Amino acid sequence: MGYNIDSLTEDCYPNSTVLINKLGIQNQKQLDEIELAMASIKSIELELSELPQEMNFQYYKKIHAYMFGELYEWAGTARKINMAKKQTNFCPYEEIEHVGESIFNRLKKEDYFKDCNQNEFVASIADFYDSLNYLHPFREGNGRCQRLFFTLLSRKCGYELKFGEMDSDELMIATIQASSGVLDNLVDLFRRNIVQIEKS
Repeated sequence: MGYNIDSLTEDCYPNSTVLINKLGIQNQKQLDEIELAMASIKSIELELSELPQEMNFQYYKKIHAYMFGELYEWAGTARKINMAKKQTNFCPYEEIEHVGESIFNRLKKEDYFKDCNQNEFVASIADFYDSLNYLHPFREGNGRCQRLFFTLLSRKCGYELKFGEMDSDELMIATIQASSGVLDNLVDLFRRNIVQIEKS
């Protein structure tokens, strides 16, 4: 995972960094494989489901709960520890609820970017992606939940966001740069991987 956290063994089995899970798996490699398989299936199911009218913070939590709820008791709830990764310090856990509501209220106020032209949409999505990455509300599964949400949000606005065609290292570097206030590379990456959905 590459995370620095206040308590590395928080929510983990004794003398390990393996997260306590409903299946009792205590081998990290096996847990990673099961988690990926479960989350992938749930993601497909959500992509095929009808989108809600309001994509708020509660909906975001529900996405996470749906993706990881069969594996973790705390799925869909805010983390209780502070976390950092690479050069990025994520939102302090005590502020997650307040900051999360603020981020999603701004999204609603901007009507989910539905009235933006493509260039405006790309810039808005990059900025919102950076904000949500900073929030990093969950103990595990933030990246997958975030990518699914942005896939669904883009589709709501008539665009396809092609995460599958992005270079994962380029996305990681651009995200780190964005967290330092430089969004140019993240905007460029999204510009190259967002296309308008042709109406049938």
